[in-house]
Amino acid sequence: MAARLKLLSQAAAVMVVALLIALLGWQIAKAEDARGLSAAVAAGKAPPAPGFVLESLEGDEEISLADFRGRPVVLNFWASWCGPCKDEAPMLQSAWERYDDRGLVVLGIDAQDLRVDGRRFAERYGLTYPLAYDGNGSTLGRYGLTGFPETWFVSRSGRLVGEHVTGALDEETLERNIQVLLGAE
Repeated sequence: MAARLKLLSQAAAVMVVALLIALLGWQIAKAEDARGLSAAVAAGKAPPAPGFVLESLEGDEEISLADFRGRPVVLNFWASWCGPCKDEAPMLQSAWERYDDRGLVVLGIDAQDLRVDGRRFAERYGLTYPLAYDGNGSTLGRYGLTGFPETWFVSRSGRLVGEHVTGALDEETLERNIQVLLGAE
């Protein structure tokens, strides 16, 4: 009986190890797919933007990327503790105000941050564009983010176009990509 129990325990341990290896492989493949988004965009392809549903920063509604289908979207990932995010916030707000009448949406995702800090940040910089809250960073892996800020440009049809900008935006890069968005299907 003891030998049989030992054999069953060993088989269970092997199964657990095999499951963990399979899970690791799946996570690596998923991360590679996300990193492939940036490469695809750089190669001029337009892969579908990974979807998400998050609470608003205020916590009073849900925000989904699909809500903005039919409108071009500047998708900016930021955090209140990020220095370059502070530099680009006024520029994003200005773009939102300048292009709102042409249907452009600036959508900010406050990730890996405390909600209260994100709210203070939004208030300090006068951000009026839609802000989603991703405290645990569940969207970051799907987009292959490596740091903050990072910006993607999503066409009206929900595809990633233009450039994937890692680090702070500058006016020229933002404007160039907005023009790509406004001209994209």
